[in-house]
Amino acid sequence: MDLVNHPQRSNLPLAPKPSTGLTPALPYTEGRLQQATLDLLAGCDIQFRRETRLDIALVKNLPIALIFLPAADIPTFVGEGRVDLGITGRDQIAEHDALLPRGEVSNVEEIMDLGFGACKLQVQVPEKGDITEAKQLIGRNVVTSFTALTEAFFAKLEGKSDAEKSELSTKIKYVGGSVEAACALGVADGIVDLVESGETMKAAGLKAIDTVVETISVLVKSKKTQNPLVDLIASRIRGVITAQKYVLCQYNIPRGELATASKITPGKRAPTVTALEEDGWVAVSSMVEKKKIATVMDELTKVGATDILVLNIANSRTG
Repeated sequence: MDLVNHPQRSNLPLAPKPSTGLTPALPYTEGRLQQATLDLLAGCDIQFRRETRLDIALVKNLPIALIFLPAADIPTFVGEGRVDLGITGRDQIAEHDALLPRGEVSNVEEIMDLGFGACKLQVQVPEKGDITEAKQLIGRNVVTSFTALTEAFFAKLEGKSDAEKSELSTKIKYVGGSVEAACALGVADGIVDLVESGETMKAAGLKAIDTVVETISVLVKSKKTQNPLVDLIASRIRGVITAQKYVLCQYNIPRGELATASKITPGKRAPTVTALEEDGWVAVSSMVEKKKIATVMDELTKVGATDILVLNIANSRTG
């Protein structure tokens, strides 16, 4: 399986939706986001092979056709019901919803946070300049790929309502790529762009002075879809996400300390307790957040737990 880089907009036609199948949309991604998406699909046992430069891939073991689209386009296709499910950034959904005509309700419904692709849409200015606050950009040129969110942000700074966004004194200009170069080229006094690690921003001689919105990759569905496979795939993805966040902690504990140990490892619902052959002892098995496991093991040791084991969870289905 391979996701390849593509231009911002695809001119290839969409595959016809199978009459009883599901059509999810996946973003063109690269680097860590690409691998995170592939790992998620693999964990869900969604088996497909994508030919180079094709925007369509048929899944081998389920009636599903995967459509690969620019992340910015996915909320539109999902909202119109052209695809049933999509993976994109929360920022892209917010931009899509902000562009809807007044009074129109979005048909994009967020199902779950996928736990990867976290970043911030931030206001950035030249590091060596004299601008230190976003309000200093009022009346100046600002370049971004997120014009609707940026207009809403500066409308608030200028004290204008949504209906008055067209009267902004701040000049918001759209650039589809290389936004970080706008200041150096004299096109803008500031930009609004996504920041993950901040390395690209620093390399361009920029600094962040405010945050428009925080974002992360999310799974969304169309409110128009009634395909039962949506719940199946969402359940599989939720199981993979849970497995990535938790480990299984197993240990032995004197029965008299069980109540205390259970407070340390309450599990998703309750710990599993099994009597041991040795009188007065029980074995406990419980799901624990991976990021807390070291502290949990320390606390269990203090209350008399022994033979503490930590096991990775490959997949899960939890309530």
